[in-house]
Amino acid sequence: MRSKGPVVEFWLDLNEEQSDLRDWIHGFAEQVIRPAAAEWDEREETPWPVLQEAAKIGLYGFEFLINTWADNTGLSLPIANEELFWGDGGIGMAISGTSLAVAAIYGSGTPEQLVEWVPQCFGDADEPKVAAFCSTEPEAGSDVASMKTRAVYHEATDEWVLTGQKAYATNGGIANVHVVTASVDPELGSRGQAAFIVPPGTNGLVGTKKLKKLGLRASHTADVFLDEVRLPGSCLLGGKDALDERLARARSAAPKNKNAAMRTFELSRPAVGAQALGIARAAYEYALEYAKHRVAFGRPIIENQAIAFALADMKMEIDAARLLVWRAAWMGRNDKPFTAGEGSMSKLKAGEVAVAVTEKAVQILGGAGYLREHPVERMFRDAKIYTIFEGTSEIQRLVISRAISGMQIR
Repeated sequence: MRSKGPVVEFWLDLNEEQSDLRDWIHGFAEQVIRPAAAEWDEREETPWPVLQEAAKIGLYGFEFLINTWADNTGLSLPIANEELFWGDGGIGMAISGTSLAVAAIYGSGTPEQLVEWVPQCFGDADEPKVAAFCSTEPEAGSDVASMKTRAVYHEATDEWVLTGQKAYATNGGIANVHVVTASVDPELGSRGQAAFIVPPGTNGLVGTKKLKKLGLRASHTADVFLDEVRLPGSCLLGGKDALDERLARARSAAPKNKNAAMRTFELSRPAVGAQALGIARAAYEYALEYAKHRVAFGRPIIENQAIAFALADMKMEIDAARLLVWRAAWMGRNDKPFTAGEGSMSKLKAGEVAVAVTEKAVQILGGAGYLREHPVERMFRDAKIYTIFEGTSEIQRLVISRAISGMQIR
């Protein structure tokens, strides 16, 4: 990267800080995460000992997020995510899942709320905590305007009362801090929604048992029920005055105006794409080494074009996806508008590459790839969610098609 005024120009060489960050996290992933990956996938439990190790070295905590975000090239966060998820998808998500809630507090909260709640999201090295961002609902996933969770304000007591159900919440129920989105004015659809802090031990919030998943099994996922959860006014992210101003603007604006939350999702998608890249790269590297040493018909199987060409395609697709991720991360960090849905492009391409590459890795290993003795079957299971969560592949294509056409594609 090269600096020129307030905008950082795109450059493909990593600087010293970025290279050191990559090597540091890669070492942790190789020495701590990978040896524990199969065990926690099998146990389907949150890997608290690994979180504690990450907290001890400063890899799990708000300071780490601030330092990666401070990189004005935008690349430190995707670099970190790729290396974490190269170690393991499930443990990577257990470590990074808290950042979803922190991002919501950082993006919508006041400085006072940031100082008060973010430390409680992470805990400390002696007793690490996790946080949950609860937005998806049984009937409101991609269709965020259909959110049914309601927040009603009682002016006499300066309290909000939340009622509803959230689905598929990472760390839902076990979190120290929950950040919950709710509809304040249903007539405004997604523009009438707000986010709230639910402090530790608040009555009325109950999480279900951990959901059994195909992949990312070390990451806790659960539904969350809110039964007249009463919150002080101070738990509304951004405060009541800011909410009232935003709702007033929404009521006076034309319906076609872009919702600010959609911009937030666009900005987060490169980081999610980087997670998928880490899983894909791990599967590619394992399949490459296997193909070099697996002998069939008297020679290593990589000497067969069918295998060699498959590996060439895997490498090419991973590198192409990384370029899209890095471009979108740089654009987002430097306030470049996503005029063609570049954020969605990065997540869409990386997610579909992860699914394709991990499937090819299983195929290259043949029968061995279907066994838990080799990690590619776990990587294959972990990869699939990246075409589903944080916006399905279909939704990403919708965002891109609307951006390039200027039309309301349905």
